[in-house]
Amino acid sequence: MLEWLEDNEALMWSLGAASVFIFLAGLLLVPILIVRVPTDYFAHAKRPAGRWARHHPVVRVTMLVAKNLAGAVLMLAGLAMLALPGQGLLTLLLGFLMIDLPGKYRFEKWLVRRRWVHRPINWMRRSRGREALNLST
Repeated sequence: MLEWLEDNEALMWSLGAASVFIFLAGLLLVPILIVRVPTDYFAHAKRPAGRWARHHPVVRVTMLVAKNLAGAVLMLAGLAMLALPGQGLLTLLLGFLMIDLPGKYRFEKWLVRRRWVHRPINWMRRSRGREALNLST
């Protein structure tokens, strides 16, 4: 094993750098994205139409493919980070949240309704002058 690590030192440095980059990007992007979620996003029985719904079908499909591809890459990176240095579980969760799967909106609503999740989210939103999330259906 040590021999393999020595032979692939450049790969290990690259993966370490990618891990640090993803960690820092997460620290910067997560608060921005949380504040941008509409207040009533989780108050619907079905997922509200996204901002790409009104665009041309080619644009909509292109964005859907790009988002799902980025989610798949993050999930693969998260799996790798479970064994390598990095934020494996967080990266897996971010990748999962980007991919469109049946029942995902229900899971998101269930997750956000957990007190240990919605309290910090609402604190972050209030600290940036936004209303708390409306979680009633």
